[in-house]
Amino acid sequence: MDKIELRVTNREILGKKVKHLRRQGITPVHLFGHGIKSLALQCDTGELERVLSQAGQTRLISLKLDKEKRPRTIVIREFNRDWRKGQLLHVDFYQVKMEEKIKLEVPVTLVGEAPALQSKAYMLEHALGTLTVECLPAKIPARIEVDISSLAEPEQTIRVKDVTLDKDIAVLNDAELVVVKISSRPVEKIEEEVVEVVEEAEEAVEEGEAPEEAPSGKEAGKA
Repeated sequence: MDKIELRVTNREILGKKVKHLRRQGITPVHLFGHGIKSLALQCDTGELERVLSQAGQTRLISLKLDKEKRPRTIVIREFNRDWRKGQLLHVDFYQVKMEEKIKLEVPVTLVGEAPALQSKAYMLEHALGTLTVECLPAKIPARIEVDISSLAEPEQTIRVKDVTLDKDIAVLNDAELVVVKISSRPVEKIEEEVVEVVEEAEEAVEEGEAPEEAPSGKEAGKA
């Protein structure tokens, strides 16, 4: 797998003034980690978007900082976007130590085909989109694949305890949490709907016939 590299520079503009950086195509970033001094940095937005698409929040990145000869190994911990325009606002980097374990969220990818889904009466519920794992940086999986080909009956589930990973990777979620489940689709109450339609039609007919059945004031007097 190709190494992902990213170059950043020190940032002197802080606070609300960083909006001026964004207008210039520069995104403010922050670097922190266990036992290191946190740093305010900045990066070309286009390059940062490229790295985000390649690395996600699981792959290691070689971070090259101006005036430092040795790159730092980091992962993307968090990033924020403008919910209206999608513009990248801020990114947090976490510097890892290759000999120290790290906790992070890893996406769950479903593979295979569930036999139960051959029936339109059933549907698949993907309850957990990520799992929290702890491992050495070199062992971080890009994704966790969960095979659903064993799901042949309704209400069958795959729980956290059923997910098999490398022995050096610990899953920190509750073992009983459901990752994926076969559920019955909601049954439309057709009969009740038909009854309601019939009742509404009968009420409409009765309201329409009421003037014909009820005698007018003159007719009542003649009687």
